[in-house]
Amino acid sequence: MATLIHPTAVVHPKAELHPSVQVGAYAVIGDQVKVGRDTIIGPHVVLDGWTEIGENNHIFAGAAIGMEPQDLKYDGSTALVKIGNNNVIREYVTIHRATFAEEATVIGDNNMLMAYVHLGHNCVLEDQVIISNAVSLSGHVHVESKARLSGVLGVHQFVRIGRYSMVGGMSRIERDVPPYMLVEGNPSRVRSLNLVGLKRSGLTPDLPWLKKAYRLLYRSGLPFSQALKELELLSDNPHVQYLHQFLWRSQQRGRRGVIPGRRARAHQPDEA
Repeated sequence: MATLIHPTAVVHPKAELHPSVQVGAYAVIGDQVKVGRDTIIGPHVVLDGWTEIGENNHIFAGAAIGMEPQDLKYDGSTALVKIGNNNVIREYVTIHRATFAEEATVIGDNNMLMAYVHLGHNCVLEDQVIISNAVSLSGHVHVESKARLSGVLGVHQFVRIGRYSMVGGMSRIERDVPPYMLVEGNPSRVRSLNLVGLKRSGLTPDLPWLKKAYRLLYRSGLPFSQALKELELLSDNPHVQYLHQFLWRSQQRGRRGVIPGRRARAHQPDEA
């Protein structure tokens, strides 16, 4: 099994690697790192800090995971990176650990992060998320399951990106992205339902209710606050109810608000 670690790799004796882990040339692995079964660590990868990586992940050349956060508040505390199973982390991805002790930057299962993606401190990726090349997530960004982020875009800190949503390339995301929606632009706007993604995810039976919800929120002409109240009563469909909960939460004090649709200025969510 020792042959699975390239002779030029530098692996700290205290690092915990399952015997099936493969480590490429010139990789560097620190003393607090734990790596699970069948994970592949490519050449020139750096794993540092209190980093836990699950099973069957593939980390490609030059990725840097577990480095100190880009946060002046960080004081060297035991802050974590936790990565689940079956993730693909492509070339030169950077994933920083959290800021404060016992907090974590978290990646779930079955995600794909393409080349040059950056995840700032305290970010959370749930499951089956795909992030395209050169996307940067600031600190405390939460991306829900099955969201899709296209290339070369930036996400402001403390933003939440809803499940089954799609964000178009080169967008500026400074507020929460509603679930099930397609968002694009600078400034970003809700353009439509993410119909292709919803169909691919097997939500075709739910589309009639989600279409009604979309028309109520973004095409009815109602003030957003009133449309949100009516949305709660529209249907007991679980996806409609989750959409309502997400939007309601985004409007609460301390949140950044939600990205608006293409409606009259007086009816935008942040002005309701």
